[in-house]
Amino acid sequence: MGSNQAAVSFLKNLARAAFGLGLGATVLNSSLYTVDGGQRAVLFDRFRGVLDETVGEGTHFLIPWLQKPYIFDIRTRPHTFSSISGTKDLQMVNLTLRLLSRPEVPRLPIIFKTLGLEYDDKVLPSIGNEVLKAVVAQFNADQLLTERPHVSALVREGLIRRAKDFNILLDDVAITHLSYGPEFSRAVEQKQVAQQEAERSKFVVAKAEQERRAAIIRAEGDSEAAKLISEATAAAGMGLIELRRIEASREIAANLAKTPNIVYLPSRNNMLLGLNPSLTPGR
Repeated sequence: MGSNQAAVSFLKNLARAAFGLGLGATVLNSSLYTVDGGQRAVLFDRFRGVLDETVGEGTHFLIPWLQKPYIFDIRTRPHTFSSISGTKDLQMVNLTLRLLSRPEVPRLPIIFKTLGLEYDDKVLPSIGNEVLKAVVAQFNADQLLTERPHVSALVREGLIRRAKDFNILLDDVAITHLSYGPEFSRAVEQKQVAQQEAERSKFVVAKAEQERRAAIIRAEGDSEAAKLISEATAAAGMGLIELRRIEASREIAANLAKTPNIVYLPSRNNMLLGLNPSLTPGR
């Protein structure tokens, strides 16, 4: 009987110990939280609100139920968004902007109070569109290409200044894409075609002018040659013309002699009859 009571008492004590250990482990687990590398934590206290201090990396204690940690990623993160803006000459331009941003660590409690954990998605697209529209409106459409470094510098300065108002740091700002509206693209294409037509017209005019000058020079040369020949003929008679005729005939004969397909025939009509004496009339 006594042994049964001892066993029951042992089991009760064991159950109490196990319950106590389980409760203690649960309390201990809920009292610990871990901040990984590249992160910071902000504590919210039910009585004091958001605490002003930022908690660094490692494992930390808190009061269960009374305090709750909110983890921020403080590593640089990329953001990309597009904006359609109007230029100074009323052309629509589509710009794509890429940002590398991170929060200002000492100001994380203020960021959490005013913006929450998704602070960058709430702030960066709005200020990015605002700054892009303000900068693009200062330039004509063609200047966005010819003065792109200057445009990028103005966008960067404006965004860094505006993001600083929300305790956000920008490590890099870049315009990754720029395209014009269909109206401007058609206007540029028509301008290029007009320029090509103008250059072609200039070439045609210049070619005609050169041909006219060449014709005048040839006519002047022929006239001078005819004049010289007339003077030579008047001075020396027809001997010069006969000499030129003989030289031309000699040149033609030399060229024909070099051609194997040329057959020389006599000028008389009875060439074939002369081959057979019996067929020759009178014989």
